[in-house]
Amino acid sequence: MVHLRLLGPLVVVSSLVPLALADYPEVNGDQCNCYLTNGSSGHYFTTHKFFDFRDMSDVAGVPALITDPDESAQAGVTSEYFSSSDWSDYWTLQSWNNSASLKSDDSDASVLMIHSLNNVYIEENGDDDANSKTFLTLRTARLKDYQSSCEFESTIRDYHFLSVRMYARTLGAPGAVTAMFTYKDPGDDTKLSAVQESDLEIRTIDPPDHIQYTNQPSYTSKGLEVQEATRNVTIPNKRDWTNWAVYRMDWSPDNTTWYIDGDQVASISFQTPHDPSMVLFNAWSDGGSWTGNMSVATEARLQVQWIELVYNTTGGSSQKRDLIDLAGYFEKRGDDSCANICSIDKTTKTGTVVLLQGGASRMLDQGGVFGGICFWVSILAMALAFW
Repeated sequence: MVHLRLLGPLVVVSSLVPLALADYPEVNGDQCNCYLTNGSSGHYFTTHKFFDFRDMSDVAGVPALITDPDESAQAGVTSEYFSSSDWSDYWTLQSWNNSASLKSDDSDASVLMIHSLNNVYIEENGDDDANSKTFLTLRTARLKDYQSSCEFESTIRDYHFLSVRMYARTLGAPGAVTAMFTYKDPGDDTKLSAVQESDLEIRTIDPPDHIQYTNQPSYTSKGLEVQEATRNVTIPNKRDWTNWAVYRMDWSPDNTTWYIDGDQVASISFQTPHDPSMVLFNAWSDGGSWTGNMSVATEARLQVQWIELVYNTTGGSSQKRDLIDLAGYFEKRGDDSCANICSIDKTTKTGTVVLLQGGASRMLDQGGVFGGICFWVSILAMALAFW
């Protein structure tokens, strides 16, 4: 694995100078040894995944809401896609409920919430200016007897730093939350200190140009707010969450940083998660103070055209060793763990990757003496700063 912290713009620019003016060639992901992300939170990652919901008319269809809570909890998938390996190898639909929270003094939930497989489906894009044929929908709806909601989580539970993006929007009535977040399952540990989670949350009770970002927990055992843990951010450039946008979350060893359409909007270093975690998406409400209480017969939806990740997972090696392995490749020439460095940010075609550089020899060939010097200086600077 590669968990390498960049040391500012100098490193990124200097190490990539030889290709600065070149066209980045599109390559197959099998040709990439690692991926370098851009922005202030740029890091190296080992693996890339892209999930595309834009052209799936053959499995599209909006299922009717299920009014009975028990039937909703037991509902099956809405199309064959969610039973296929394309989905189930990577994601798991959830069907738990919040009945325990309704009996707890630690929660102000006032409505029975049931996650139902019936609320995750592929929908035809009926926009007047549609830029896709279909999209994935996560629905939450207030019915007479309960709140019907949904959630899916990654089958990979040991992500250890990542950059995850979705092209999405949120529509619907006040009183719901749609979210993309990392989460470490605390197991049987019920202490608040066991919580490790980074959140992007859209609350439909908020103004449509506001989004909440948090490194949980955002409150103390006495119910007091932890201000350092959360940011309520105004979306720049007069945009709002009812419009399609690329939402990006970068979880690194030092902080979690969030972007919208490439603009950095928040970064929190306080209580950044440090243990392997999973990734989740949901649409929900429990009638509590955080979500608000949806009116009966109203609903809200998170609609997603695609999801993209570059990431590392745990494998027994330490962060220090990973740094040595990456830098040591160019010195020892015996390890190709990061010979071909690729990017999902420099591509002009969503879902594809381009080659930034093909190892030290390629850099020397393309950049001459200056390119080689810049490269070696950047590697040395990263190693010295880490130590």
